[in-house]
Order: sequence, then structure tokens, then C-alpha cells
Amino acid sequence: MSRARQPPLVTGISPNEGISWTKVTIRGENLGTGPTDLIGLTICGHNCLLTAEWMSASKIVCRVGQAKNDKGDIIVTTKSGGKGTSTVSFKLLKPEKIGILDQSAVWVDEMNYYDMRTDRNKGIPPLSLRPANPLGIEIDKGRFPQKDLESLFPGMSADFTSENFSAAWYLIENHSTTSFDQLKTAVVNLKKQANKKNEGSLAYVKGGLSTFFEAQDALSAIHQKLEADGTEKVEGSMTQKLENVLNRASNTADTLFQEVLGRKDKADSTRNALNVLQRFKFLFNLPLNIERNIQKGDYDVVINDYEKAKSLFGKTEVQVFKKYYAEVETRIEALRELLLDKLLETPSTLHDQKRYIRYLSDLHAPGDPAWQCIGAQHQWILQLMHNCKESYFFPLCSGNALLHSPMLDLDSDVRPSPIGHLSQTASLKRGSSFQSGRDDAWRYKAPQQVVFVEKLTKLVVSQLPNFWKLWVSYVNGSLFSETAEKSGQMERSKKNARQRQNDFKKMIQEVMHSLVKLIRGALLPFSLREGELRQYGGWEMKSELSGQWLTHVIQTVRLSSESLTALEIPNDMLQIIQDLILDLRVRCIIVTLQHTAEDIKRLAEKEDWVVDNEGLTSLPSQFEQCIIHSLQSLKTVLDCKPGEASVFQQQKTQEDVCQLSIGIMQGFIDCLEQLSTKPDGDIDTSHLSVDVSSPDLFGSIHEESSLSSEQRLLIALSNCRYLERHTFLNIAEHFEKHGFQGVDKITQVSMESLKELDQRLFEMYIEFKADPIVGSLEPGIYAGYFDWKDCLLPTGVRNYLKEALVNIIAVHAEVFTISKDLVPRVMSRVVEAVSEELSRLMQCVSSFSKNGALQAKLEICALRDTVAIYLTPESKSSFKQALEALPQLSSGTDRKLLEELLNKFKSSMHLQLTCFQASSSAMMKT
Repeated sequence: MSRARQPPLVTGISPNEGISWTKVTIRGENLGTGPTDLIGLTICGHNCLLTAEWMSASKIVCRVGQAKNDKGDIIVTTKSGGKGTSTVSFKLLKPEKIGILDQSAVWVDEMNYYDMRTDRNKGIPPLSLRPANPLGIEIDKGRFPQKDLESLFPGMSADFTSENFSAAWYLIENHSTTSFDQLKTAVVNLKKQANKKNEGSLAYVKGGLSTFFEAQDALSAIHQKLEADGTEKVEGSMTQKLENVLNRASNTADTLFQEVLGRKDKADSTRNALNVLQRFKFLFNLPLNIERNIQKGDYDVVINDYEKAKSLFGKTEVQVFKKYYAEVETRIEALRELLLDKLLETPSTLHDQKRYIRYLSDLHAPGDPAWQCIGAQHQWILQLMHNCKESYFFPLCSGNALLHSPMLDLDSDVRPSPIGHLSQTASLKRGSSFQSGRDDAWRYKAPQQVVFVEKLTKLVVSQLPNFWKLWVSYVNGSLFSETAEKSGQMERSKKNARQRQNDFKKMIQEVMHSLVKLIRGALLPFSLREGELRQYGGWEMKSELSGQWLTHVIQTVRLSSESLTALEIPNDMLQIIQDLILDLRVRCIIVTLQHTAEDIKRLAEKEDWVVDNEGLTSLPSQFEQCIIHSLQSLKTVLDCKPGEASVFQQQKTQEDVCQLSIGIMQGFIDCLEQLSTKPDGDIDTSHLSVDVSSPDLFGSIHEESSLSSEQRLLIALSNCRYLERHTFLNIAEHFEKHGFQGVDKITQVSMESLKELDQRLFEMYIEFKADPIVGSLEPGIYAGYFDWKDCLLPTGVRNYLKEALVNIIAVHAEVFTISKDLVPRVMSRVVEAVSEELSRLMQCVSSFSKNGALQAKLEICALRDTVAIYLTPESKSSFKQALEALPQLSSGTDRKLLEELLNKFKSSMHLQLTCFQASSSAMMKT
């Protein structure tokens, strides 16, 4: 057994005051389960059940009756819950009586006035019933409260037509400030009105005196005749005479009034016909009124009149009414066809669509007009998308007029387009050039594919919201009027909507697929199958779009996706757009990196060979800035918007981006190698300059108009050193900052390649500089047929060694001028080469005389001590091996002579040997 329902509870009434027969709406809880469950409704103690209309368990509409109480509760009684309670009350106002000449916002029935004092219906004209001013003087309404007057005159009334009329109340209410003289005038007016009534009755009697006298004379003559004759005789003759008189009078009357009576009968017949026409003129005039209202577009009036006629004459048996009602149905059927045509007409606004659907619903049109409208809009959107693409292939096609209708004038938007902003603020390196102005909204020098995508997405975003809102209204039943709600048509519509959810989902998916495939055909044709490519592709791809244009397209598609998401369209229907955005983002990154690699390769053309005080040109900085600018242009593409996946979620994308990044780094390394190894004649260095703050010991670079290959190698080595220690590490940080994967691999491979280049260039430079010095040692040693076995006592270091040192000093000066940081590395290798050659030459000597050994040791020690700060383990070992190949000096005299000669050498070449001193090295390191 189910639990008993809660008693009704009234929580609101609107309005909460009014006169009798005011229509009110009652709201509350548990107001019944249906119309049959409602068994009682009282307002202020008056039963209002007869006028009650049950709407729902929380709403009842009724009219307030003539209650006894001024204020009271609203009590609802139901079978299921019993007698209820109320938290609100209703105040009953007394109606203000309106005179026949008073202004009123409501209609006052001009019925015959009922005189309650005499209880007789006088049947006098309405304008004489209730005179607005019976006293005939100016009325001055007082400000006495109505309640005070009612308490002062209980049971009385100020209405002079009332049976309980109170003259004092009337005077207080209407003439409280009237002077006594004016009241006297009012008395005179009342007397005049009374005399007029009496004079009217007397005049009526005076006018009929002759008739009275004639009747009196006839009666007197009859009386005398009866007295003169006998009673019986007179009676018989008089009876016969009276009969004759009456017959003659009747015949005469018939003759006199036959025409009048005929006209009267005809008039009565005409009057009856006119009364019928007047009474039913609504039906007789309805066909014409329907046509007129249709022409004016007043469809609401037509529907209301049709509903009224249907309720009154829908089941009539009168032939005349049937005939006219059939005419009404014919015109209503034509109206249904007209409204259906307007509903399916495109383009149209959502407001008009809802309006036409509601009209057709109220007219009980067959089928499901709302679903027909949804289907028509779906085909319309698809056709618009197709025409948008065709407009770029067949600009003169007449079908493109659909895109330029006033309803779909997408170019009329006064807001600046992102393309226009891009064209005025950026100068693209690829593709067509821009113009600052424009002839119209779409005459840009932008690629056609970009303009097409923006126009296509704008079209879908402008049309799909109304399409989706129409479906939502169809589902929740808001398309239908209150009449349809009562007739159950709304419930049938909701049931149909539930059954067609899958069909509508397919419509949305078809629109989304068409949108995505059209964009793919314009921007990513390789992502479509061959059959789809023929339908959605066909664009002329003269050159692939740049990363900047793809970034703009991604932003456009993202904005469209956000607009569609705001409509609360299920995510599974919009997932295909997210997949498109992901593919566009990946493609944008790939294209941007490819174009960056091409730009890097062209950096060699921008090398100006201007060296700063650190031995660097602008090339490393240009390389770093080029990559940073490229990554910054990809920031919006790499950032994930809500609902988007990471662009690096696929392993293939990670590998492709990693390889492209490595290719960019390798391209710059190749650029450096190309610059450093290019023949002298292929390099224009007429604009060459060196930072004035950099030391230039010999001024050789300023004196020459072009760089030697050795100087270019030094500059390239300096750039490589800076790239390894700074640039490549900074670029790796930027890669990580932007979420690139495999940064360690990129850095490792790039560093290895850079080191290989550095080593090759270094070996080339050492070969250029050290080989001549090394090659000059042996000829210098044996110049003048010198023999280690037969030589004089040494007097100093021979010239060949001094020439070698001068050549080494020249190398030092050249390197120091370009880059101080390269000096230790270069000088150490040159010293290694010289010491190794000197050791070889010493070891090749078969024997030394005493003087030869002393001369050899002097020269070896002089060279070793001079370049001591650049000695490496290898060069030290070479000097050691060279000294071990010499005989040992046994006497102290020889050792003393060796020391004196070394000091003499250092003193004589002090200026030249300054670059080899420790202080110079310290200065260099600082």
C-alpha cells in the first residue's frame, strides 16, 4: 500500500488582491495529481471550484468569486491529500462603480438600468439612467477614507440609484467643500427636474382630452338609447349593430393596415435575418478576414480566429455554417502550405523558424514540421560549405550567390580580420607579399587556402549555433505554444525527438566531417584518401604554406572549436576537430623547422667577418636568434588548449622533430665549414673591420683588404668555441622550455659534429702555420755546410732558431689578434710540432763534437726556455729526447758558457720574447 500524499500547501498567488471575478494563478505544493483529484478550492471563504483549471501539481488557475470576507486564505482540497493550508492570503477589493460618461479601462455593459428602489425595469435610454451630476453643480471629491464613511453610515450607500441611498454620505463624498450658495442652487436644480417630470405627465393627459370626450359622448348616447327602448328589444338590436360596427371596423382596419402589416412582417423577417447575420458575422466574415490577415502577416490572429471557429462550428449540422466553415478549412490548408514553404525556405533566422513551427503546430499541420526544418537546415549548411569551396575554383559560378545573400554576408563584419592584422604587422619571407590596404574585406595577398579556411569556419560558426539551438528547442518542447501543451502535441514531439537523437547526431557528424575534410583538402591533402581528395581537394599547391600562415589557421580553427564547445555540443561530436587541430599543429612545427633549416643555410651569406674583442662574428648570435624566433613563433602551437593533446604524444612526431632539430644544428655547422674553407677569391671582405678595442700587435689585418684563409680558420675556431660553450647550451634550454623531446640527443649529436669540425679546422690551421716553421729547421741547421762533428766554439744562438721563434711569434700575434682564448691551444700545438722535429733532427745526428754538443744544447735549451709556458707533456718529452741524444757536458766551464750564452740570447731578444713570458700569459687569460 502506497504512502498517503502530503496535504496541499499554497505558497503563492498572483495577483494577491483584486475585485470579484479576477483571474488568479495559485502556486504551491501537492495541489493534486490531476483535474479529477481537485475536489475543493476556496478563496476568502468563497467556493471557486467551478472556475478552477488544474495545470500541474504546483499550479492552478481560477477566478475569484463574490466573497463575503475582505481578506482570507486560499484553501485547496484534494482526494489524495485532503484539505490543505495556505501561507499567503488574498485581499478582495470592492469594485468602483463607473458612470456611463466616466472614462474606464474596461468595458461597461450598457444594459437596461434596474431600479432597485421600485423593483421595476423602466426601459429608459442608457444616457438617462445614471446622471453623472444630479445636483447640477461642480463636484469636488473629498479626501475622506472610504472605511471611515462605511463605518459612519453602516448599511448605506452613496449611490443615488441604490435602495439604501444616503444623501449625507453623497454630499460628504462629492460636495464636502461646496459653499452654501452652491447648495441652494443645487436645490433649485432638483426642483426644476421634478417639475419637468410632473409637467410631462400633465401634458400627456391634456393631449388626450379630445379622445376622452368623444368616448364619453358615445357612451352617453348609448346609455340614453337603452333607456328609451325596451330592454330586450334594445339589447337585440344593439347587439346586432355592435356586431356590424365591429365587422366594418375590422374590415376597414384590415384594408387600412394590410400594407403596413405586410411591411412590418417583411421588416421583421429582414430584422431576423440581420440579427442572424449580426450574431454569426464572425463566421461569415472569417474567410475574407483570414485572407486579409495572411496578406498582412498576422498569423496569430488567423490561428486564434480558426480555433474559435473550430470550437463553435466544427461539429455544426447547419448547412450554411457547414458551407462557410468548409471555406475556412480551405484557406487554413493553404495557410499550412504557405507556412511550411516559409519554414523550409533558406536562409531564415532562428526566430522565424520557431515562429513558423509554432504556427504549424497550432494549426495541427500533418507530419513533423520541426524535424523537416532541421533536415532542411542541415542540407543548407552542407550546401553552403560546398559552395564556399567552389567559389575559389569557379569565381563566376552563379551558384555562389548563396554566399552573398544578406543573411550570410560574412564579409560585412566590421571587426578587423586576423589576416588583415597579420598582413600589416608581419612581412612574410615566403609566399605572396602583403599590401597595407585592401579594396574589400577579402582582397588580401594571403594564400587562398588561408582565406578559404577562415571563411569556411566563419560560415559554420555562424550557422551551426542556430541549427543546434533549434534541435535543443525541439527536444525540450519550447517550440510549441500553450495550446499545443494542452493538446499533448508537446509530449509527442519530445517522444519523436528521443527517437531521432541518433539521426541528428549523424547530421552533426556529417557537418563536422565535411568541415574537417574541406580544411584537410586545402592544407593537408596528403592526409586524405584518393577518393576524398578528388571531392575535397583540388587546390593548386604552388608552394607549401609557411609556419606563420599555418599558425594563423590553427588559431582560426581553435576559435571555431571554442565557439562550438560553448554550445554544449557533446565532445565526441567535436573530437574530429581536435584531431584536425593536432595534425595542423604537427604540420606547422615540421614546416617551421624545415624553413628554419633553410634560413640557417643562408646565414653564410650574412657573414660580415666583423670580429669583436672576443674573436666572434655576429654569426653565432644570428643563428641563436633565428632558432629562438622560430621557437617563439611556435609557442601558441605548442601550448595545449583545453581538450587538446600534446603535440609530442606520438613517437613518430618526436623522432621527426628531433631529426629536424639535429638537421638545423648540422646545417649551421656545415655553414661554418663552408665559410672557413671557401677559397679566398669566393669571399667578399671589402666590408671587413675589426673591433677597435681588440689588441692588434702588428696591425696586419687593418693593412690588408681581405682575410687570409688562416684568419678565417681562426675566426671559425673562435665561433666554434663559443658555440660549444654557450650557444648550443642556450638553444638546448629553449628546446626544453618549449617542450621538445630528445633534447639530450639533439645536444649530444650537435656537440659531436661541432667538435669534429673544430678539430678539422684546427688541424688545418696548424698545418698551415706549423709546417713552414718545422720545414725551415733542418735547412737552417745545416746552412753553410754546418757539421756537428766539426764546428767552432758556440758564440750564441744561430739565426735559424731566431727565425723559427720569429715565425712562432707571428703565429702568436695572428691568433692573439683574432682571439686571445685560442692562443694557448694553437701555440702548444706549434711548439709540439717544432720540438718533435728538433728531437728528430738531433736523434738523426750520428755523433757530436764537444763544440757541436754545446751548440746543440744551447739552441735546444734556448727554444725550450723561451716557449716554456706553452710546453705540454708531448713537447716536454720531445725536448727531453733531444737533450738525451746529445753528449753530456762534463766540465763546469762548458756549463758556465752555456748559461752565459742563454742569458745573452734572452737579453738580446727580450722584446720579441715578451709574448712568451708568464705575465703576458696572465694578461691574456684575464
